[in-house]
Amino acid sequence: MNIIIKNIAVLAVSILTGLSAVYAQPGFGVAQRINADWQFQLETAGAAQNATAPNEQAWKTVRLPHDWGVKYPLSPNLASATGYLPGGIGWYRKQLSIPAEDQGKKVFLYFEGVYNRSEVFVNGKSVGKRPNGYVSFSYDISPYIEFGKENTIAVKVDHSKSADSRWYTGSGIYRDVWLVKADQVHLDQWGVYAYPEIKGKKGVLNTETTVVNSSSQRSAVTVQQELVDAEGRLVEKKSGQLVIAANDKARLDLKLTASNPKLWNLTQPIQYTLRTTVWQNGKQVDQSEVKTGFRTFTFDPDKGFALNKQWMKVKGVCLHHDAGVLGAEVYPEVWRRRLLTLKSLGVNAVRTSHNPQATSLYNLCDELGLLVMDEAFDEWEFPKRKWLQGWNVGIPGFEGAYDFFEEWGERDLADMVQRDRNHLSIFAWSIGNEVDYPNDPYSHPILNGEKKEGGFTQASYGGYKEDAPDAMRLGDIAKRLAAVVKKYDRSRAVTAGLAGVAMSNETAYPGTLDIAGYNYTESRYQEDHQRYPTRVIYGSENRHDLPAWLAVRDNAHIFGQFLWTGIDYLGESGRWPSRGFYSGLLDFAGFIKPRGYFRQSLWAEKPMAYLGTYPLAGATGTTDLWSASEAQQKQRKNESPSMDAWPIWNYQDGQQIRVVCYTNSAAARLTLNGQTVGEEKKYDAKTGIIFWDIPYAAGRLEVIGLDSNGKEVVRHAIQSSQRPVSIQAVPVGDSLIKAGELLQVMVQLVDEKGIPVVLSEDEITCDIAGNARLLGMEAGNNADMGDYTDNKQRVHQGKMIIYVQSTGKSGDQITIRLSSPWLKAATVSYSVN
Repeated sequence: MNIIIKNIAVLAVSILTGLSAVYAQPGFGVAQRINADWQFQLETAGAAQNATAPNEQAWKTVRLPHDWGVKYPLSPNLASATGYLPGGIGWYRKQLSIPAEDQGKKVFLYFEGVYNRSEVFVNGKSVGKRPNGYVSFSYDISPYIEFGKENTIAVKVDHSKSADSRWYTGSGIYRDVWLVKADQVHLDQWGVYAYPEIKGKKGVLNTETTVVNSSSQRSAVTVQQELVDAEGRLVEKKSGQLVIAANDKARLDLKLTASNPKLWNLTQPIQYTLRTTVWQNGKQVDQSEVKTGFRTFTFDPDKGFALNKQWMKVKGVCLHHDAGVLGAEVYPEVWRRRLLTLKSLGVNAVRTSHNPQATSLYNLCDELGLLVMDEAFDEWEFPKRKWLQGWNVGIPGFEGAYDFFEEWGERDLADMVQRDRNHLSIFAWSIGNEVDYPNDPYSHPILNGEKKEGGFTQASYGGYKEDAPDAMRLGDIAKRLAAVVKKYDRSRAVTAGLAGVAMSNETAYPGTLDIAGYNYTESRYQEDHQRYPTRVIYGSENRHDLPAWLAVRDNAHIFGQFLWTGIDYLGESGRWPSRGFYSGLLDFAGFIKPRGYFRQSLWAEKPMAYLGTYPLAGATGTTDLWSASEAQQKQRKNESPSMDAWPIWNYQDGQQIRVVCYTNSAAARLTLNGQTVGEEKKYDAKTGIIFWDIPYAAGRLEVIGLDSNGKEVVRHAIQSSQRPVSIQAVPVGDSLIKAGELLQVMVQLVDEKGIPVVLSEDEITCDIAGNARLLGMEAGNNADMGDYTDNKQRVHQGKMIIYVQSTGKSGDQITIRLSSPWLKAATVSYSVN
């Protein structure tokens, strides 16, 4: 087997081995996920909330998480903002049997996320609405259910304003749903809050525990808290008493200490467990376990950022929540693989662009050692432009979440902070992204200037517009939102991503922030550091080019950057055909793109090297090369090397090819079939790329990375291939799985020698035997606008990943067969334990 295939196999097996899916828990009562056996219907025109709804034949059985939008055809008539995918109005329905012995308990439905404008019904009666599609919420359905009988749960999801975002949001109940049963006296939702402090050699865990008394009588309870270390040893136990009035709640504050605690960091993300138990009359009435631990964050306007007093650069990426063919459906196994791949490139931080994401993502970042900037909004009180017919053409639309911001904005933000505040990985709360974009919607007289700033101009959209919303409003809104954050968490920084920094500097907006994010405005780093010496500045959204990184690396006061983006995402598409935005380090399938390896050469600590190639402009072969004028040849040699060169080594004999190497080695040399074809060259600090221009000849092209003493430290090779003859299929993780687990299978087409065939687009058919369902086949091709709902898909550059979910029980056998005309088929088998 070729060495590249071996490496893929090792990576696939190691990514998930020994690591189970990380699911959220509501944190109170006894919770049960109820994702199975929902019924779904799109555009129901009747009372679907009732037990018996019209048009029964239109309902189909689905399993949550469920995003209906990604399951419909892409159409050039739909908005590019949404990735040419639809919205609409959908209904979900489920029968729930609540045993008679639960009479007297409190029963809740907890939704991790429903996009969007949802309304929940129980037995035909509305129990609540939630317009925000990203926040988690619950309803007490006790007054509406019939104990000992079947109850009908119905959820209306109104995404008829389908272009309400600049990216693909998904449509439906796209995260988990929980049924929670609790005693009359129980922990409040998100009612256990713990934040650490380090005092000398002692760790102090400050806890705030809120207990609810839903009964009609005053209740006395004991709250016990146990701090347990990563090895399961009890560190400290404390308890306190509360007397809670009828139909009220009360809070108990305790401090637990740990001597010489092990600190959570990026290489050893050590977590402790806080176990909270509520006792009433000697009986345990509720219990929860919260992952916690110890670490410190320090921000300084001159030195930047320190984790546990260690000054460092934040090497971050912005992430949307979709996963290509899976749409907005959230599966922790998929995100574990994606996050580990990003971390292998040197990424150490994630920005949740531009909304709260699934709790499982934060759990994974806690576990894997990734910092998180948790972001709430992309819009405040006014909408932004969304392009409905291509990108930057046509008439923009103004749908959005702005219409419920005044009523719900502060509550949505409060719920985000309360839900997520126990995560060790979160180091800042972002209250907004680019709400200060010039004239989209706010304006200010300073926009009449002509100075360009990092991709934006002060004269954007025609300069100052007197009839536009006044930018001075930004400071008032930001002050209000920052106060909400501080009310629920005093241990982290408040931030935002500023797009029109020049405009915002004329307002109170930046002054409300603890740390100020600059989107694409590296040109202001020095100027604003001098003008606002107490302001902590970082890049909240940045390009991939080397100068943008050097502006961080070479300035101590800039603590980091967040690339746009870490992974390709659906929506914000260009002109058809284009599924989404294509600037990620990884593609839709989670495979590393050339720019991912370029970033690895800048950010990773371990030795690395990568080879990519592309033909020089106008060079079609040996004759062309030698017939070109001296000036033309010189121009070709002086072309800037690309950070998007693919690992292809298949061209015409003698064709002049540029070979680029991304490496963190001090120097490198190039060999072809063991013979030197590229002399030793030192790392080029101006481009970050070493390159050679050589004539093509078939074989094995290999780069050898050298340290400053000329010693070999790393190698990387690509190889000419023949036509594909077989399918290689490698399972991600173990072949022994749990019931309900999501399976991921990496696919690579190879030639008769086992060499990967990058230049292949063959169609693969996936057939499954056993209790499992195909969730999708993703090849990462942004321009493939075909059918993603069937079991056939073309590979892209010879690869794809296939998602399958086990639906049976222990003892099942699952076989996945992959076939294509003229290619040798591959089979992968799983056993369910």
